[in-house]
Amino acid sequence: MKYIFIVNPRAGETDNAAVIRNAIATLPEKDDCEIYVTKAPLDATAYVRDWCAAGKENVSVSCYPCGSGNDFVKVFGGADKFKDIPALLRAEAKPLDLLKVGDRYANNVVNFGFDTTVAITINKEREKTGHGNKNAYTKGVVKALLTAMKNEFTVRADGEVLNPAGKALLCTVANGQYVGGSFRCAPKAKTDDGLIDVCLVKPISRLRFVKILTPYTNGEHLDREDMKDIVVYRQCKKVEVDAPAGFAYSLDGEIIYESHFTVEIVPAALQFAAPV
Repeated sequence: MKYIFIVNPRAGETDNAAVIRNAIATLPEKDDCEIYVTKAPLDATAYVRDWCAAGKENVSVSCYPCGSGNDFVKVFGGADKFKDIPALLRAEAKPLDLLKVGDRYANNVVNFGFDTTVAITINKEREKTGHGNKNAYTKGVVKALLTAMKNEFTVRADGEVLNPAGKALLCTVANGQYVGGSFRCAPKAKTDDGLIDVCLVKPISRLRFVKILTPYTNGEHLDREDMKDIVVYRQCKKVEVDAPAGFAYSLDGEIIYESHFTVEIVPAALQFAAPV
């Protein structure tokens, strides 16, 4: 079996290729390990596509979490488990659903509104510094508090309009449970149940935003009586979004500008290896 580590050099603040190289140097599997450092946006996609087209092995994927958020792996026990490279190489692969938007895929979330303003700010900071960092997230939140408390879009989950007024603070279309490094936005989500979890928060004041932040972070917002008037949560197979021209959404952190898009679930799209 071959093990290929595909490393984004702009993820995190350290030379993760060197960290991985040192970790695999003493392993019995070292001769079967390769490291590929991406050179540009979409380079990883092209590399994997070409490798799969040329190879004859069955392919599974996993994650070495070296970014600043590492949201997706939280539902599998957190980043520390995945940084144990010997355990990562020996992990059993199991089916994983994916979210599909046009010809793009996401394993964690598609989100928009307040969160996308945050993500755009983070990406701009990354362009300046060459890497992600938690200070960028703080700057993004501050900007969103000033400019993105009431966003114009309409969401349909399996045909049901979730916000008839066409406004919302934010919406997360989820396969995983976490977004933004710590927010458990979709506490009912499972990565292998064939369902999309949708969490929409209606427009609120900045004061109320501060009050709900802790329960929302902890994933308690579905059980709070004082949040039932502002939180809409559904599980579905298909989500449709309509918005004004120039609208942006975040697909696992990648900013896409599109005024109408559809998110569908692709059950068991990949085999994903998670250490126990």
